[in-house]
Amino acid sequence: MSGGYSYTLNLGGHLMDLEVPKVMGILNVTPDSFYSGSRTYQEDTIRNRINLMISEGVDIIDVGGCSTRPGFNEVPEEEEMKRIDLGCKILRDLDPDLPLSVDTFRASIAKEAISQWKVDIINDISGGRDENMFNVVADSKIAYVLTHNSKQHLLYKDITSDVITDLSKKVNELHRLGVNDVIIDPGFGFAKTLDENFCLLNELEEVAKMDLPLLVGISRKSMIYKTLECSPEASLVGTVALNCFALEKGANILRVHDIKPAVETIKLFKKLKEIAQ
Repeated sequence: MSGGYSYTLNLGGHLMDLEVPKVMGILNVTPDSFYSGSRTYQEDTIRNRINLMISEGVDIIDVGGCSTRPGFNEVPEEEEMKRIDLGCKILRDLDPDLPLSVDTFRASIAKEAISQWKVDIINDISGGRDENMFNVVADSKIAYVLTHNSKQHLLYKDITSDVITDLSKKVNELHRLGVNDVIIDPGFGFAKTLDENFCLLNELEEVAKMDLPLLVGISRKSMIYKTLECSPEASLVGTVALNCFALEKGANILRVHDIKPAVETIKLFKKLKEIAQ
């Protein structure tokens, strides 16, 4: 359904079929994420957010303990791990089997979380900046989100081609190490200008041709709220509009703050595709 490509992910021995696109819900156990509505760093707010996401039909929950907004300051590893532990514990208490992703760029955090919490996916926004990350994922035999996040953005010759080239090199390395379940993320908002983000989204079908599950994370990001001249809090409609476009271009997973709108977007997209057949 998504751009003609259908995939499955092995998540802890259970296969997730991506023929119908899936929703990854963002659980930021942080006090400083760019979107204020996603900040959940106390037990009651974490529990309430997870319960809401489950009730609205989330497929995967992505737990993060360090904001990666533009200009973010890295929290100490101990604090990041403490936050991730709290989010994962509450999630596992509420639903032991819901697919769990951990959002971290630190191999040490990934390794510890995997050993403690039945993690299914590591979501690394740095693109493997930590030289130990690929080995940790390979040793653990779990799925990995590989994000394009090049610090050489001023040197792009062709944004889409350059993203594909960079991702392809790292995918080859991951496969060489034995990582079978690689999800690619073009990295909207990471080391890209506003126009580069839109160019990449407009040509997203070329990234989809890499023949790997494709995750798109544009929820309430600056490419939306800066274009609309609004705030992250006022950018839900823009998020829905661009998520629908991303589905048409081949996205298999939407990473979002708002579950119900994404679930409804996928349902309507699915209906359109069924009628067209």
